[in-house]
Amino acid sequence: MKGKKKGMQAEDFDIEPLKKSKSDKVVPVKLTESSRFKFRCHKGVKCFTACCSNINIVLPPYDLLRLRKRLGMTTEDFINQYGEIEILAKTLLPVITLKMGTDEKKSCPFVTPDGCTVYEDRPSNCRYYPAGMATLRKKDAEGGKDEFYFMVKEDHCKGFEEDKDWTVAEWRKDQGADLYDDMNRGWMEILIKKKSFGEKEFPEIKNRMFFMVSTNTDYFREFVFGSSFLDTYDIPQERIEKVRTDDAELLKLGYEWLRSAMFAEETLKIKDGVADARKDRADAVLRKVYGGQNKEG
Repeated sequence: MKGKKKGMQAEDFDIEPLKKSKSDKVVPVKLTESSRFKFRCHKGVKCFTACCSNINIVLPPYDLLRLRKRLGMTTEDFINQYGEIEILAKTLLPVITLKMGTDEKKSCPFVTPDGCTVYEDRPSNCRYYPAGMATLRKKDAEGGKDEFYFMVKEDHCKGFEEDKDWTVAEWRKDQGADLYDDMNRGWMEILIKKKSFGEKEFPEIKNRMFFMVSTNTDYFREFVFGSSFLDTYDIPQERIEKVRTDDAELLKLGYEWLRSAMFAEETLKIKDGVADARKDRADAVLRKVYGGQNKEG
């Protein structure tokens, strides 16, 4: 195993043993937002920052955006210094993971003895720990999905010995996980949709589109305003103006476009006449190729 996993991992859509040692485990109990637990992490606990090493952390789009803007870095520079490109085994889609250090513990590059240097913009995995969220596709669940929570308990963690009591909902709000969930949910739904195809590879162009939207908001914004995108899709002018400057709005538009481009879902409305023009061009190509003859003849 490359490293221990914490909280919600992009590839974990069902409860699986997330272990580093025999005593590190996911508690096999499905939790709700009202479920209660005791936990507190602070500099006074003996294990402070022990959970910040040898971790496999996938960086969804909003996590990556927050980190690179915190550091004042371009996407390319951030990936070169702090990231690694990996292919998720269950989706065959490319994602960015946080590169651990080369020290013996394989520490997070942002951890110090005094704590996290990017704490306000830390990834959602770090915000959730020791809780986690999973999404299952179930026939009897609303919309075909079932979101629930679980608890990760590691043998070194002393946070559970603290007397601070939370509900899962209170913990998520306190840690700022709600915003991250909202901003990354569309991306996660794309992963789940792709997973339903099994290990079927998509054309490379679709993988590149997914990677572009997931990692580089600047490049995607240039694509929206510098290509025929706005001539093709019927986007309200008010939304267009928001997308010009608001990265959150841009990400949401990106998720909708990906679902349209990757799965042919009607998430974005095509402008009147565009579909007919595309059909006319396709027919013209066929006539040119087959010289007016029946293409099956």
